[in-house]
Amino acid sequence: MSEQDTHLIWVLADDRAGNINQAIGVAEALAQPFKRVDIGYTKFARLPNIIRRATLIGVDMASRARLAAPWPDLVIAAGRRTAPIARWIKTQSRGHTRICQIMRPDSGERMFDLIAVPAHDGMTLRENIVEIPGAPHRVTETRLLVEADKWRPHFKGLPGPRFSVIIGGSTKKTTFTKDMAKELIAKVIDAARAVDGSLLVTTSRRTGAENEELIAEQLGASGVPYHLHDWMSTDENPYFGYLALADILVVTGDSVSMCCEAAAAPGGVYIYAPDGLANDRHKKLHQSLYEGGYARPMQVDSELVPFKHPSLQPARLVAQRCLELLSAPVHSDDA
Repeated sequence: MSEQDTHLIWVLADDRAGNINQAIGVAEALAQPFKRVDIGYTKFARLPNIIRRATLIGVDMASRARLAAPWPDLVIAAGRRTAPIARWIKTQSRGHTRICQIMRPDSGERMFDLIAVPAHDGMTLRENIVEIPGAPHRVTETRLLVEADKWRPHFKGLPGPRFSVIIGGSTKKTTFTKDMAKELIAKVIDAARAVDGSLLVTTSRRTGAENEELIAEQLGASGVPYHLHDWMSTDENPYFGYLALADILVVTGDSVSMCCEAAAAPGGVYIYAPDGLANDRHKKLHQSLYEGGYARPMQVDSELVPFKHPSLQPARLVAQRCLELLSAPVHSDDA
């Protein structure tokens, strides 16, 4: 076994699925074994990181028990609340542990060996900061091939071209209105009907009950073949099958993760982001995806046609930098 094979790698997994997927996506791209360390929080995790610093303030007792030597060679973490924990681990290891933080740590930037931020965040670049085109994720070409084989029999009665419609919803700062839901579903129904295609539609917990009902009603009355998976369904989630088997993907622009995962899939990607649905940060992401050729804006008066685009794989860029960290000599004064 080579020295590279013996690296001890931890992924800090907190209570936010988006953060977990980003961190695990990078770890999987390393193609090495890693340990997932689940993190729970107390109310003190709400404190700003300039106060929490390199401590376990805000970390619950069960999680503290999991944070023990032997200390890892590399910690991968995502999101503001994990940043002080990663710094604490590095301090406990006397600088041995290298720490890779995904997204802004909001304090102590110089202590991190690597900070990976989406280009649309506009963070001032330093030697330890790498810009990536969007958020890391776990949607690889290999996984899509596996998911396509798994789900193809389930959708064999749905004619191509297939339109996958990935619907998010309201956020803290924006609202997915009934008019938006009506406009979106009417557009994709018309597009599928025009080419005798079919629809694969999934919603999220943020879509809203009224919008869920409207979407289901319009699909049922459309006469277009479709498969609908609402977020409350107890059936196995076909999300990755939708990504793998779509000729065209339409995704609402309220989620960075959804847009980036869609841009990894082979189908042509259209982002539905009318005024009021996407905040300024999301709009910057959309623009970067358009400029990179990964996606196109969905216009109500334009056609939805298949197109080829590169597979968006930011996790690989971060993983490559992590491998460089692991191969570099460790200095005791790094902490």
